[in-house]
Amino acid sequence: MLATWLGSQADEAFQEAWQSDSGGMIQETRAKVYLAPKLWYLRLTVIQTQDLQLGSGPEPRVKSSTPHPELYVKGQLGPQLFKTSRTSAGPTSSGSANPSWNEDLVFVAAEPFEPFLVITVEEAKTGNLIGQAKVHVPSIEKRIDGSSEPPSRWFNLAGDENKLYAGRIHVRVCLEGGYHVLDEAAHVTSDVRASAKQLAAPPIGLLEVGIRGATNLLPVKTKDGMRGTADAYVVAKYGPKWVRTRTILDRFNPRWNEQHAWDVYDPCTVLTVGVFDNGRYKREESGKPGMDIRIGKLRIRLSTLDTNRVYVNTYSLVALYPGGARKMGEIEIAVRFSCSSWLSLIQAYSAPLLPKMHYMRPFGPAQQEILSHTAMRIVTARLARSEPPLGQEVVQYMLDSDSHIWSVRRSKANWFRIIGCLSRTGSFLQFLDGICTWAHPPTTVLARVLWAAALLCPHLILPTVFMYVFLVLVLRFRYRRGSAPGGIDPRLSCVEAASQDELDEEFDGFPSGRAPDVVQIRYDRLRALAGRAQAVMGDVAAQGERLEALLNWRDPRATGILVVLCLMASLVFYVVQFKVIVMAGGFYFLRHPRFRNDMPSVPVNFFRRLPSLSDQIL
Repeated sequence: MLATWLGSQADEAFQEAWQSDSGGMIQETRAKVYLAPKLWYLRLTVIQTQDLQLGSGPEPRVKSSTPHPELYVKGQLGPQLFKTSRTSAGPTSSGSANPSWNEDLVFVAAEPFEPFLVITVEEAKTGNLIGQAKVHVPSIEKRIDGSSEPPSRWFNLAGDENKLYAGRIHVRVCLEGGYHVLDEAAHVTSDVRASAKQLAAPPIGLLEVGIRGATNLLPVKTKDGMRGTADAYVVAKYGPKWVRTRTILDRFNPRWNEQHAWDVYDPCTVLTVGVFDNGRYKREESGKPGMDIRIGKLRIRLSTLDTNRVYVNTYSLVALYPGGARKMGEIEIAVRFSCSSWLSLIQAYSAPLLPKMHYMRPFGPAQQEILSHTAMRIVTARLARSEPPLGQEVVQYMLDSDSHIWSVRRSKANWFRIIGCLSRTGSFLQFLDGICTWAHPPTTVLARVLWAAALLCPHLILPTVFMYVFLVLVLRFRYRRGSAPGGIDPRLSCVEAASQDELDEEFDGFPSGRAPDVVQIRYDRLRALAGRAQAVMGDVAAQGERLEALLNWRDPRATGILVVLCLMASLVFYVVQFKVIVMAGGFYFLRHPRFRNDMPSVPVNFFRRLPSLSDQIL
C-alpha cells in the first residue's frame, strides 16, 4: 500500500509529514525559529573612591612600592572587562586616598542579564587588589533617553577574608534603552529599533519570504567514502528573528517550500539568506559534532522592492574559499514587502536612521567597533546553546563578523566602486571639453544660446534645472531595475580577479601565523590600519552610489519623493524671485545656534537612507 499526502504548512499533519526527506526525528535536521537575545548597553560611570586602605594601619591591606601609587578601576560583566585610566592616589600617610576618575565604561548586556557587575579597584604597577564590589544587574535602573542622569550610588569595597572593608566607591550605573545595539555589520543591518519597549513604533509593513528550493548544488562532502553529497538547509535572518529550514539529506536539488514572515519597522534594512551544508547531525570519531559548511548567501535590501509585489527569482550561490571562488548552485526565493500605509512608509525616510541617543551621546568609532563585536559574540554564544544549536560558523557568516578584517580583495572592490562613481564626473568633464572644442557643433551652439539666456534671465536658471531633472527621472522610470532585487555580485566583489596569495591572506587568522614574530606584529598592525582605510573607502563609495541610486529609481519611493520635490521646487522657483531665495538661504545658513539642533536634518536623513551597493559585496 502506498499513501500520498498533499497539504500546506497550516495543516496539522504537516509537522510530521515534512520530515520524510530530512532523516525523520533527528533533532539536528529539524526546522527551528530562533530569537536573538535582546541587547542593552550598560553604562558604568566611575566617579571617585573614598577611604581606600592602601598602606597604613596595624594590618596594611596593600604594601605599595611608591608613596603615591597609581590606581585604576576595572569593571567586569561576564567575559567583558574594561578599565579606566590610571589616577594617582595622592598622599597615603593617613592610610586613605580619594582619587577620582569621572569616566564611563560601557558594556553589552543581554537578557536574561548576568547576575553581577563586578567593580574592582587595583594598583596599576603591582596589580594588587585594593577592593571590589558587586552590583546586581537585574536591579539596575533603565533609562530611555539622556534628559536626566540616573542617581549615583556608593558601594563598599571588600578585600579578602581578613579585610571586609577596604573603602567605598562612588558610581553611577544604568541600562541604556535609548540605543540600538549593533550586533551585525552596519551596512547590512536588519533592525534599528531602540532596546526600550517604550520607544518602539508600530510596524509599517510585513516582509514575507518563500524559500522554495535550490538547484545544481555541488557536493561538499563524501558519503560512505565513495560519492559526493550535500545535506542543505537555509537560514534566513531579519531583525532578532532567525529562521532555519529543515535539512534535506543527500539531495543536489532540494525543495523546502517553506514560507516565513517578519514585521518591518524600517524599509532601509536588509534581509540575509544563507545556505549551509549540515555537518552536525553526524558525530565525528571523537564524538564531537561536525562543522556546517557554507554554500553561499544573498542579501536583499527592502527599500529596493516595490510594495505589494511578489518577486520570484533565482540567485547564484557563490562561496569564497582559500582556493578561490566557486559557484555552488542556485537558490529560488520568493519575496514580498507589503505595506498598508504609504504615509508611514514615506515618513520613515525623514526619520533618523538610528535612535536619537546615537546622535545626542554618540560613541566613538573605536568604542562602537568594540561594542559591535562584543554583541556579535554574545549573539553567537546564545544561538549556539539553542536546541538544535545554530553553529558559530553559521552565525558569524550571517552577521559578517569578519567585515572589519583587512582584505586586499575587498579593498580593490571598494576602490573600483569609487572609480565607478568618479567616472560619471569624468564623463561630464569630457562633455564640457567637447562643447569647448566644437566636437559637435549643434550642441555647442545650443550651449551658447542657453548661456546667453541664463545671463539675460537669471531667475529661470533654477526652475529650468529642476524641470530638467524632473523630466530625466520620469523618462528613466521605464529603465529602472525592477525585475529582480540585487543579490551578491561576484564581479563587484572582485572574487574572480583575486590571486591565490590574496585569498590566503584573507583567510589567514588574526593575528597572522605566516611569518616570524617581529614581522607578524608589524604585519598585523598594517592590516588593522588598512582595515580602517578599507571601511572609509566603502563609506566614500556608498555616498556616490546613493546619489546614483536616487537618479536610477533603485529605491522607487525615494526617487518618487525626489520627483515630487523637483516639480514643486520648479514651480516655487518660478514664482519667487531668485534674489529672495538666495537671501533666505543665506540667513538660514547663518542662523543663531539657538535655532540649531543636534539631530541630523531631513535631507541628511533622506540621503543616508538611500541604498548603496554595500549589501552586494561578498
